[in-house]
Amino acid sequence: MIVHKFGGTSLGTAKRIASVADIIEAGQSQQPVVIVSALSGTTDHLISAARAAALGDHASCQTARDWIANTHHSVVDALLASSPECSDAHRIIDEHLEHLGRFLDSMAVLGELTARGHDAVACFGEKLSAAIVAATLRCRGIEAIAIHSTELIMTNNRFGSADPRMAETEKQVRHRILPLIEDGVVPIITGYIGATEDGIPTTLGRSGSDFSAAIIAGCLACDELRIWTDVDGILTADPNVVPSARVLRELSYAEATRLARFGAEVLHPRTIGPIIEKAIPLCIVNSFNPEDPGTCIVESPSTTRDLWPAIVSATGLQLLRLQNEEGPWHLRSATAALSQLDDAGIIVQMFSQSFSEQGINLVVSAQDAEHSARLLSRNPGFSSPSGPSRYALNTIEQVATVSVIGLADNGSGNIASQAFSALGKQGVRVVAVAQEATEDSVTFCIPAEDVAETVRFLHRELGLENGKEKEI
Repeated sequence: MIVHKFGGTSLGTAKRIASVADIIEAGQSQQPVVIVSALSGTTDHLISAARAAALGDHASCQTARDWIANTHHSVVDALLASSPECSDAHRIIDEHLEHLGRFLDSMAVLGELTARGHDAVACFGEKLSAAIVAATLRCRGIEAIAIHSTELIMTNNRFGSADPRMAETEKQVRHRILPLIEDGVVPIITGYIGATEDGIPTTLGRSGSDFSAAIIAGCLACDELRIWTDVDGILTADPNVVPSARVLRELSYAEATRLARFGAEVLHPRTIGPIIEKAIPLCIVNSFNPEDPGTCIVESPSTTRDLWPAIVSATGLQLLRLQNEEGPWHLRSATAALSQLDDAGIIVQMFSQSFSEQGINLVVSAQDAEHSARLLSRNPGFSSPSGPSRYALNTIEQVATVSVIGLADNGSGNIASQAFSALGKQGVRVVAVAQEATEDSVTFCIPAEDVAETVRFLHRELGLENGKEKEI
């Protein structure tokens, strides 16, 4: 049995969904179980619609709703136009959109977006994509059924980043999925979402479909988990920035988790946990290039494998600065700011604080920046031991983060020093730095316009080009 997870880029268009169906069809003899993300861009539009509804911005909310409806109906027409499945797929989409509309209308009336409401809206994308993929397979004569993971993955009520209750989840997964597999049915399961014991929808954190797939894989004790993305595995740098980036063909669980924690987009940080106990191999493979073997993540990698440092970059970020205008900076101020954003389901990619500057720098995604600023400005909740203080919140600039990570057993213990030296040689402006109490990794926050050249420069300086590895 193989569990397959397909991300949003693999499901971005009708053509891509057809390619996904080809992959599933080719692997029927291996008893596939499929987990799907939302179609590319859908979750962002859902969240935008929810935020606009809570603000009373009906025009922006309707624009997002129209995008979601038009995108999914267009994909169905392109994939299923000549099939009896077409009308049913349109009907299912309309039913989900009607349900979504009721949630958004309620938010508009209340004028509030809670974490629970955020999860209730965010989960619709996966429901839509699962229905479309299942219908596409049935058109090819493959028996397939869309299953909502609210029926499978039981979680606590930490909305926005829920934790699975594994004992209950395993019982539900095996009870619901194993009979389908025995009957030759391909389950198409929604990623990213679960539910509390009361049936209230939760999400597992942004990009949490990887985590969902690992949970399902662990519960089924499958032979392999395959995460399908748009690159040939985990590489030494983003191949869109560095075409000569090398694929890390084999990694340990610990090494892969380390790269994911630093923001490697092809893998969610919590993915490895559910598969470790049963030593399930995890392969990161390219749905655009399915013949490539990708990256294999295993318990005990080969001692003869090639292993190099990796450069992980993240773009589309905004730097916010919160400063106390009236007195000294207190740790509780930083705690209040971070807690408030966390409660709203906003991921803080990086933060740094300075007692001398009496403030904190927060790096969030550009799409979350306005909402973050609104939350912190409207209800700051910051106070010093002597009482409330006055704070100023400024949106500073568009930024990117670049992390340089050494991996175990490759002798890269001084990688941070080399990275600092390289950036000094390049002359890029470093906005902020984050580093563990070791020299085997470091993260830089730099101006957004400098990220591509910085990554390419580091890749060359660290000797990762053309098979000529620098001594590290």
